[in-house]
Amino acid sequence: MIPCSVVELRQYTLHPGQRDTLVSLFERELIESQEAVGIRVLGQFEDLDRPDRFVWFRGFAGMAGRHAALTAFYGGPVWAEHRDGANATMVDSDDVLLLRPLRPAGGFPRRDRAAPGTREDRRLLVRVFHRVPGAKDLRDFCLEHVGPALEGTGAPVIAWLETHDERNDYPRLPVREDADVVVCLSVLPDEEALRHHLALLAADLAWAEEVVPGLRRRIARDPEQLVLRATPRSALF
Repeated sequence: MIPCSVVELRQYTLHPGQRDTLVSLFERELIESQEAVGIRVLGQFEDLDRPDRFVWFRGFAGMAGRHAALTAFYGGPVWAEHRDGANATMVDSDDVLLLRPLRPAGGFPRRDRAAPGTREDRRLLVRVFHRVPGAKDLRDFCLEHVGPALEGTGAPVIAWLETHDERNDYPRLPVREDADVVVCLSVLPDEEALRHHLALLAADLAWAEEVVPGLRRRIARDPEQLVLRATPRSALF
């Protein structure tokens, strides 16, 4: 497990047809160079429902370490050399959630980085619950009710995260200041298992009659749902 007290969930909207270009550049130039300054590149993914979306997670030991690591990387020679190529693929890179694990001992499963060209069968299912102002019990409701329902339908949660309560002290890279969320991550072995989970959840009366109404009282809008596939050199899942 990789312990991180600060996690960024970064979603980039790309120009049409540019995802493979960014993935290739990212995996060739921007993994080890970030890790060399203390950034933990947790994993990077294709959004299977949005062909022009690139999603990745990175982590830090703490906020002070985050500031120091980001300053070193974005002020360093590797980013100076490759930023124009990376930025040329992007329409928007500001959809960023600054998060922390719900449990103090929370972490992320890690795998060895695969060789370029490897295709991953597993699916990472990310659900983002946007908290209604004042709904302080959303996190407990998720742990006590949402998690067991997902596990019972074949999608056990391997990580819970929530909005970090410290401000972003590296304003060069914006985060969603208006977001107050709880996020869960589930890993399924393949596309068939994902479809089976979603079908079971849709047919689950306890989910429909008890969990969903409880969620609706605590969230401001429908949950975001991301269905992701790891890119070849992702170290996560």
